[in-house]
Amino acid sequence: MQKKVVDKTADGYYNEYMNSCSYIGLEGVCFMKPLNDDLAYDLGDFFKIFGDPSRIKILYALLQKDMCVSELVGELGLNQSALSHQLRLLRQNDIVKFRRDGKMVIYSLDDEHVGILLRNGIEHLSHKNAYEGEEVSE
Repeated sequence: MQKKVVDKTADGYYNEYMNSCSYIGLEGVCFMKPLNDDLAYDLGDFFKIFGDPSRIKILYALLQKDMCVSELVGELGLNQSALSHQLRLLRQNDIVKFRRDGKMVIYSLDDEHVGILLRNGIEHLSHKNAYEGEEVSE
């Protein structure tokens, strides 16, 4: 696990996961050491989870609101078996979480970082590829 260090970057934001940061020059430019191998490997695995269109659709639906499996099946048109498989992968990788409400299991995004990544990806592709009508809700 990488040592957690809090430093202020050149753009004024704090980053808790930098290897190290040195301020050089009047602008306070932050130079980071290369990413360590363990974090690079974990980051690669993390982004692989976003490589499946079905999982992206699930995440986008959960970005709108928390849902149970039957709501997700109705919303996405996936069969329950395929949906359950994808939700299991997303849970195992800490991308979604669930809570029980009686006999119902309600799924949601694990934390705000997942929503931020999804929104940023949509905004980036909408900007670069000129997708029409794709707006991301807050």
